[in-house]
Amino acid sequence: MRRVRWTIIAFMIAGLIAGCAQMGQMPSASSSPIIDRILSRGEVTVGMSGDMAPMNLLTKEEKIIGLDADLANLIAEAMGVKLTIQKIAFADLLPALEAGSIDMIISNMTMTPDRNLKVAFVGPYFTSGKALLTKRSSIAQAKGLPDINSPQFTFVALKESTSEAVIRKGAPQAKLLTAGTQNEAIQAVIDGKADAMIADYPICVVAMYRNPAAGLVSVVTPITYEPIGIAVPKGDPQLLNWLENLLHALERAGYMKELKEKWFANPTWLPQMK
Repeated sequence: MRRVRWTIIAFMIAGLIAGCAQMGQMPSASSSPIIDRILSRGEVTVGMSGDMAPMNLLTKEEKIIGLDADLANLIAEAMGVKLTIQKIAFADLLPALEAGSIDMIISNMTMTPDRNLKVAFVGPYFTSGKALLTKRSSIAQAKGLPDINSPQFTFVALKESTSEAVIRKGAPQAKLLTAGTQNEAIQAVIDGKADAMIADYPICVVAMYRNPAAGLVSVVTPITYEPIGIAVPKGDPQLLNWLENLLHALERAGYMKELKEKWFANPTWLPQMK
C-alpha cells in the first residue's frame, strides 16, 4: 500500500520539480529564488530547535529525529537533494530564516499572525494545543487561565514562543520565567524554580514520562488552537505552491497519519533521547 501511495506521490513530485527546472532555465528572472538556490547547491537546509519531543528531539548520538525531521527528509527526497538540519535555539529560528542562513523552519512552530508578517507559512501539517506541566495540585485542578492568574504562581515558558504569549496575555498577574530550551523549562519545574511550565501538550506528556520520579502531572488547557506549519522566506510563491502540493499529496496518501502514529501512538523512540 505504501509503495502504491509513493508511486502516486512520485509522479506528482516529478512534475513539480520538472516545472521548477524549466522555469529556472528561462532567461527572465526566476519566480522561485529559494528553489533555485536549493537545486543549484543540491541541498536544503532546515532549522529545528531539537528539544520539542516528539516533534523534534536530540538523540544520544547528537542527531535530530522526530516527526519534523521525518517531514524534512520527505521534502529533501521529493526535491532530490541532500538534507541538512541545523540545530538552532527556537528564539533564533526566525532571525536565521530572515537572514537567509536556512531555507525553511520545520520546528513545531505555530502559524501566528505576528510571525506571518515576517515570513510565509505552509500548512498546518499538525495541530496541537497548550498544556501545563506541574507538581502542584492547585494548578493541576485549575479549570482555565483565570484560576492561575495570581502573583502566587510562577510559570516558565520557552522564550519567543506562543506559550510565553499565552501566559503574558491570559495570566498577566502571574510571574513568568523564560527559558532558552524546553529542557531548561522542564528542569525549572522539577527543581521547584517554577510552579508550572506551559507548552504544547505532546511536549508536556513526554516530559512526564521521561521523569517518572519527579511527580509531574500534565494538564490539558483547552484555551488555544495551535496550527503548526512550515516557515519559509517571503517572496517565493512557487516554493509555497510546491510545499502546499506536497503536503496535500502526503496527507491524501495517508503518510502524515502514519507519521503521527509512529511518533505519538508508540513511543519506542524514548530510549534514544539524549
